[in-house]
Amino acid sequence: MEYGLKMAGPNRDSMAHMGKSRAIREDSMPATQPIRYIERTRAYYLALGYDNPYQWAHHDDTPFTPLKQPLSGASVAIVTTAAPYQADKGDQGPGAAYNASAKFYRVYRGSTATMPDLRISHIAIDRAHTSAEDIGTWFPLKALQRAVSGGRVGAVASHFYGLPSNRSQRTTLEQDCADLLAHCRGDGVDAAILVPNCPVCHQSTALAARTLEEAGIATVIMGCALDIVEHAGVPRFVFSDFPLGNSAGRPHDTASQDRTLSLALDLLEGATEPGTTAHSPLIWPGPPDWREDYSNPDRLSPEDLAKRRADFDKIKAVAQQQRDGS
Repeated sequence: MEYGLKMAGPNRDSMAHMGKSRAIREDSMPATQPIRYIERTRAYYLALGYDNPYQWAHHDDTPFTPLKQPLSGASVAIVTTAAPYQADKGDQGPGAAYNASAKFYRVYRGSTATMPDLRISHIAIDRAHTSAEDIGTWFPLKALQRAVSGGRVGAVASHFYGLPSNRSQRTTLEQDCADLLAHCRGDGVDAAILVPNCPVCHQSTALAARTLEEAGIATVIMGCALDIVEHAGVPRFVFSDFPLGNSAGRPHDTASQDRTLSLALDLLEGATEPGTTAHSPLIWPGPPDWREDYSNPDRLSPEDLAKRRADFDKIKAVAQQQRDGS
């Protein structure tokens, strides 16, 4: 199947040189508007009774580092917001409820020599429309390895990196981004692909991408929350209009995962200015009204909202205990 690109940002026309296989095609795009997660989450938490809306990261200027060598000779790392499986922390498998006990609070790194056991039960993915059964939808290691085997990429970096989903922007910048940069420098990484899952994950990876670019490491984010990432201001972004938790492609669909990664590699090679967004033309295979469900207070009864408030307060307490002990 042939796919096209839709470009947004200041250099929308600058990618035209990429050739026939990377043609810009507007008519392949679905007409439905993406979820505005900043507005949606603000309305949701106000409905729960929290009257201090979160202030999302915003920047008018964006750093930009061109890839310093051909991609075919570059070492590319994956940055994920997924957590290592912890057997003593309860259910973390496909379809698990939100599990605050499984959260992590410091950057970690793991070997890419074997497929790690990572989970995303600790973050606010769209549990109504995806079960997180297929790791390839949110951790594109196999797709990247296939790109290396095909000669598109020089090497998978020896390690991948786990980035916490931290609501504190100061902590993200001063602690997490600094730690991530140190790991990338230590491993000699040439470029990084950052793959967020929940809304705050998208902000965390946006701040991390900015930090890496300022330090001379080219980056691209693959994500599903368009407004959060573009509000923060990032160099390169591949947007998939999918439920949260599927930033790297559709589940059990290797072709879509390879295509999503290919769009990211296109940007690493071809973007010439910051703020370049590629819209994937892939369409989510589930019910078409999935966008209306995620954290939508208009679809919740007063009883639902009360229960969610109680559940969220419990989650916050568990997370605070985890954070204090980390």
